[in-house]
Parts: sequence; C-alpha cells; structure tokens
Amino acid sequence: MEELTKYTASELKKKISQDSLAASDIASSVITRYDKVEEKVKGFAHFDKLLLLERAKELDRKPSTGNLSKVPVVLKDNICVKDELTTCSSNILAGFKPPYDATVVTKLKQSGVLLLGKSNMDEFAFGSSCETSCYYPTNNPYDIERVPGGSSGGSAALVAADETVLALGSDTGGSVRQPASLCGVVGMKPTYGRVSRYGLIAFGSSLDQIGPITKDVTDCAALLNVISGHDPMDSTSADKPVPDYMGSLVADIKGLRIGIPKEYDTESLFPDKDALINETGVKIKEVIKLLKDLGAEVVDISLPHTKYAVSVYYIVGCSEASSNLARFDGVEYGHRDKHQDTLIDMYKKTREQGFGSEAKRRIILGTYTLSSGYYDAYYLKAQKVRNLIKRDFDNAFSRCDIILTPTSPETAWPKGLKTKDPLLMYLSDIFTIPANLAGIPAISLPCGYDSKGLPIGLQFMAKHFDEEALLRAAYTYEQNAGWQIKKPEL
Repeated sequence: MEELTKYTASELKKKISQDSLAASDIASSVITRYDKVEEKVKGFAHFDKLLLLERAKELDRKPSTGNLSKVPVVLKDNICVKDELTTCSSNILAGFKPPYDATVVTKLKQSGVLLLGKSNMDEFAFGSSCETSCYYPTNNPYDIERVPGGSSGGSAALVAADETVLALGSDTGGSVRQPASLCGVVGMKPTYGRVSRYGLIAFGSSLDQIGPITKDVTDCAALLNVISGHDPMDSTSADKPVPDYMGSLVADIKGLRIGIPKEYDTESLFPDKDALINETGVKIKEVIKLLKDLGAEVVDISLPHTKYAVSVYYIVGCSEASSNLARFDGVEYGHRDKHQDTLIDMYKKTREQGFGSEAKRRIILGTYTLSSGYYDAYYLKAQKVRNLIKRDFDNAFSRCDIILTPTSPETAWPKGLKTKDPLLMYLSDIFTIPANLAGIPAISLPCGYDSKGLPIGLQFMAKHFDEEALLRAAYTYEQNAGWQIKKPEL
C-alpha cells in the first residue's frame, strides 16, 4: 500500500478526492508507516492501532466535509482527549484519562480529522531536547543519534518522519518552533489568546500556547484556521474575529518591512562555539538577501533587553510551573504511593516518585522565587523586565512589519550532550523565548541544511494577532527559496 502520510494535507485531500479514499485506507497506511519507522523515531507516547482503526471506521460511517477531513493529526501528550491517555510524558500522571476534550480537540473532531494518538514530549514540557520524557527519548529523523528538539519533539519528529501529516504542540518558550527547526518542518506559535488553552495541561499559564506543526506553510494556515477562535472556557482567550489564514498565502512581500535585530547575531552571541552555529548565521544572511531581492525593505532594529530574556523566562515559567504542578499529589488521579501511613508522607513519596529530575528542579526554583522574602527580588523584578521586553517589541514594530531571526542558534545536537548542564540546555531557546514573554506570534520554517545535512530554521515574528503577515512572509520565502526539502532517510 502507498504510504499516504508522505503527502502534505493539501496533497492528501486531492488524493482522497481523486481516489475516493476512505479513512480506513488512511489509517492502514499510518499503521504501515508506524511499523516501518517508529522503532527508530520513538515519536509516539501513546499509539493504539485498534482504536485508530475503530476511529477511522466511525469517520467513514459519518462522512465529513471539513477542510481537513480524514487527514491524520497527532496531539502532544499534554492536550486532553476524553477517555484517552494524557500523561504529559510523566509518571505522576500514569494512567490518567481526562473526562473531557480540550477545545482544540473538539474543533479538530468537528473538522473530521483522523486523530492518531499522542506524541512524546519532555516531561510537562520541561526541556528542549525531548530527553526528559518518562518513556524514552525521541530521536531526530535526520540522525537518530541526535535530539529532535523539545518540548514538542515527538510531534515534530513524527511530521518529519512521515508518520503523520499534521501535529499539534504547545509552545511556552519555543517548544513548537525549536523542534520544528531541528526537524526541518514548519511550526507556529500563535498570539497568546488566539488559540484556546482549555484542556492543555498547564506549564506556564501566561506563556503557554497551542500551535501547529506541519510539512509546509499552507498546511500551517489550514490547521490554524481550524483551531483558532474565542473560547468562553478559557479566560485568557481573545474575543477577536479570526481571518481566513489561507487567504494570507500570497507570494508577494513587496514593500514589507523586515526588521533584523542586532542582538540576535549568532556569531556575537556564541563566539566560542563550533562552526555549525556560524553556518546558521550564514543561512540567515542568505535569507535576508533573497527577501531583499523579492522586494522587501530590510531595516536594522534593536531589542536591547534580549539578554535578560532567558533569565526572566526561567523565573516566570518556573514560578507558574510550581503553582500549576501543585495539583498533582496522588489523591484523585495519576500515580499514588500506597505504602505510607500518613497523608503528608503519601504526598511526599508520590511527588518524589512521580516527577523526574528536571520537573523537580523547576518546581524547586519556582517555589523559591515565590517564597516570602524572595518574591520581590525575583518574581516581581522578572515581571517588570518582561514588560520592558514587550516594550522593545512594540518599539521595533513601529519601524517594521516582521522581525527575522534564526529559530535556534544551532542544529540538532547529539543525544546526552546537554542533559548534565541545564544552563547550556536553557540557552538553546534564546531566540524563541522573547516571543512568549511578549505574547506575539512567531513561526519557524526550514531555510536549508548545515554541512552535516541537518535542517536549519528561520523565525519570523509579528505584532499581536498579525498571523497573516507571518504566513505571507513565510509562504513567500517558501515558494522562492530555490532549494529542495529532502526527506530524512530512515
């Protein structure tokens, strides 16, 4: 049987129409591909073949006319699906099956997609390499000895490996864009509030946003159309009209002002690192030249508080994580230690056994920064600097429409390289974190390969709720890049 997951969503929809394909045909093709490559990729946290076939039969019984009808979609393991395992790849949520669907899942089901299962992730989205999962590390399809990025590493790897056509991830500090960059696919973080967070198990509530991971920009726009919109179940959801993002796919950026922040230069930020980081900088310069040739106006801008972004993020993010993860105590769901005599001992042992080392590190950091005597010195000060970072972007967007940067300072690194040095791991998100702190939309898309054949990603950022400008710029670059995206050899 032909492997149907090799197609983009738009290509697959044509194939479904031309060949009268049933959802069951597509499900069988998914399983064939899974059996062929999943042992190498390890991108799924939960995959049930029988459930998938049953779900496909249900779709065939009730045909849908949705734009993504029958298209395979994978969900990150922190997005709730009713009565299906949702564990955030953590032992603390072992066996947990939510009693409700996340809003994005409801929207996807209404669109008639074929839900495949849950993708592996860094535990509770704490990581940049998909190595902190309680199950196993996910591998990069371009080199299975390297990381896929994180925390949505499973989603990005599954799209890159053609085990799915579409995927959703969550982005708190770059967790959609950075793995998309390392795996050579497209990943978008929408504006904070554009996509409902209801049913997304929280890490940092003021930072989290669900976003698409796809094979091209067209699919990104199509998936964003489905999941966007106001939701009364989410108090932070923006009550703003949602445009048709497919209408943004115009390959024309004449007159578009593209800002280049001097603070995002890879060579000055990482002067002592290996040549691969400099290769990223070279690729971005090639992108800038192409965009100029296509009629864009390139302007130099400054985001002076960028150097504080990582520090601010790990104070704010860990503080919110400490509060959000306090609910996981073994009382009502998930893992529970049953060999303790007192309630307090049960709490202690349950959390000690249930959380991994990175989760514990962030809980401890967050509890400390929120504690009496330290709140003003750390958390309050971080929030003030966060406001300065947002102001930097406001000032920059008075001079430009789009900001262009690398997505990641480097391509995929060998597994285990950064796991013993948390600060080194945290720095891998230096280019993506500021967009979350400011709440603005950002997209990563491939812009070539390094000398080892590993994907390099570029990032566009735009004003609040201007995803249309992002998609227009990304689509124009994609259509004119002049190089062929190569599939990983698995």
